[in-house]
Amino acid sequence: MRTKFHDCFIVLALLAGVHPVLAQVTLGIMPTNNQVILFWPSSTHGTNGILQSATNLVSPNWLSATDAFPVNYGSQIAVLVTNVSSARFFRLSLVPPTADGMAFIPAGAFTIGNSIGDSDITDATPTNVYVSGFYMDTNLVSYSQWQGVYSYATSQGYTFVNAGSDKAANNPVQTVDWYDCVTWCNARSQQEGLTPVYYTDAGMTQVFTNGDNGTTVYANWGANGYRLPTEAEWEKAARGGLSGQRFSWGNVITESLANYYGDTVDYSYDLGPNGINAAFANGSFPYTSPVGYFAANGYGLYDMAGNVLEWCWDWYAGPSYPAGSPYLGGTDPSGPASGSYRVLRGGLWLGKADESRCAFRTCDGPSIAYNVIGFRCVRGL
Repeated sequence: MRTKFHDCFIVLALLAGVHPVLAQVTLGIMPTNNQVILFWPSSTHGTNGILQSATNLVSPNWLSATDAFPVNYGSQIAVLVTNVSSARFFRLSLVPPTADGMAFIPAGAFTIGNSIGDSDITDATPTNVYVSGFYMDTNLVSYSQWQGVYSYATSQGYTFVNAGSDKAANNPVQTVDWYDCVTWCNARSQQEGLTPVYYTDAGMTQVFTNGDNGTTVYANWGANGYRLPTEAEWEKAARGGLSGQRFSWGNVITESLANYYGDTVDYSYDLGPNGINAAFANGSFPYTSPVGYFAANGYGLYDMAGNVLEWCWDWYAGPSYPAGSPYLGGTDPSGPASGSYRVLRGGLWLGKADESRCAFRTCDGPSIAYNVIGFRCVRGL
């Protein structure tokens, strides 16, 4: 069953001589100088949500309202927005809570691809894509999390090609191929009493429990279980609400922001230091960092740059893009119908700064398992 959620639009016209207007009777606005309190009854819309703002509605660029803070306002759920000195438009996405460890990524359009114009990215032509709201694991799947589901899965008849490996229990699982991750997603769903997403037949009657190179996998997009993100979902989540930036946090990178290999000579946006990240080196060889070690992005997601590459659902294709490619725009694209390689995103501990950019794309055969590849899960609403 699909979970209901509400997108509530609030218009604040705080220009001279113009009074704030109420978008819905169940929502309230209380202006105080250049600040405003937004409030709503929890009995009507719940308590969990994402507040975004834009400066116009003609071509809106919805960004997380970073100047909004929860406040006490009687029995109402309320946030205080500071520095409201000109017209602003707010979008409040209210959703029911989900399982611990996942962040809500709000629905909406965003610009996928190389919008900053870096000359070395030639397979990610920028375009607008609409992505429905979804949940994503805040962290990469850790080895300890992998083991818990893996043990359950093997007791239920699931089989894996690779058992997975790690540097430590709280570091991301690695050396898992695409089919291992799909199998694990289904087992995680079954373990939690959810409907699996992946099947071996188009009628969605045979749950995918094992298989590897050459196996056809079908996705039931309406199921409520865990799955790999589409490429469009991954990039929307990675950007964290920012637009036109190289990384989740801005246009430059340092080793205090991600686990990658520094190279300030070849990449002007790499502020170094050069070489392996000293915090995660065993002698002269680097390795993964614990999940959640670096700061989260605007959606509360960790390690969307560096550490390990992340498997996505999509088959890889560059220009000219085949039907289904997110670089053709549209709503909830899930990639080409077929291909030879599955998409990998996010950069890696052994890779340089260029591979950690939000728009950077790479891929590999779905039966490939390396110590630089991991994954995280998403769930639809």
